[in-house]
Amino acid sequence: MKDTAINVLKILEESPGPVSGERIAEQLGITRSAVWKQIRELRRLGYGISSSRAEGYRLETKTDRLLPYEIHKHLRTRFIGRQIRHFDRTASTSWIGKKLAGETDPEKLHGMVIIAEEQTGGVGRLGRAWVSPAGGIWATIILKPKVPLDHLFMITMAGSVAIARAIRKEYDISVLIKWPNDIFVGDKKVAGLLLELAAEADTVHYGLLGIGIDANISLAELSPNLQETVTSIEAEVGHPVDRVALLARILREFELRYQQLEGGEYDSIVCEWKSLSLTLDHRVAIKTVNKTFEGEAIDIDDHGALIVRKDNGKVERVIAGDCFQL
Repeated sequence: MKDTAINVLKILEESPGPVSGERIAEQLGITRSAVWKQIRELRRLGYGISSSRAEGYRLETKTDRLLPYEIHKHLRTRFIGRQIRHFDRTASTSWIGKKLAGETDPEKLHGMVIIAEEQTGGVGRLGRAWVSPAGGIWATIILKPKVPLDHLFMITMAGSVAIARAIRKEYDISVLIKWPNDIFVGDKKVAGLLLELAAEADTVHYGLLGIGIDANISLAELSPNLQETVTSIEAEVGHPVDRVALLARILREFELRYQQLEGGEYDSIVCEWKSLSLTLDHRVAIKTVNKTFEGEAIDIDDHGALIVRKDNGKVERVIAGDCFQL
């Protein structure tokens, strides 16, 4: 959204009643024709603005889009989300993140959030397609981690805890974390994360934390297979939710845990993750690149690895793989 449109919007937001185009033009030092163009742009962005020749313009409803201007109203962070790039539709927010990080010093992008209203090529773990229709929250956070290499996976843990806590606080839904990176309501997935790192030797150039949340998704529009395994926050609470407020809270919750992580407070994050775990103390099937086995998930270490007691009594440390609840 351009500055002129934002200034017009601020005038409408601050006015208790209708505002004439002439008055807006005088306040901003622009023509009435320019005011009309900005009103038209604001309507395109989803703002409900009524108009009357006698009275002028009135803001009736705010937009439901995840616009930077709206998010920053709710955001109280030091660096996460202070820079935001918003797209109506893109193939993947992570692709945009990679492009930006390849063209600019990642240090200058640290904390930037890239948001899309809809993704056409969203990708999850192991290159799987991630269905990303309008109504969800599809975002990527660019990071320049100052975290030891053997603790980088905890960025995902911090993100998982942040999403779970935010949803619980906003909607009082009992969401839990399924290892390694999924958020569940009951036996259905409502959100997921994906951490991608650009690194060589012992140097991490940047990290991309991808977030996908089925916020206001119509389950009826999903394929029958997905309807069996996926839910949305809207479906759980029975009404559309304020995506802007939810995303802003997630970013606040994530910054808090990310700062703990960079400060070496690993135990705090691990303990909080354990308290929200859907996986621990349950029988699971593990599938890795090399093998498949079953057992009981008994713990998670401070590197993010799942500790499983196999049926033969041996204990296995799982760094990466698929985990299925039995």
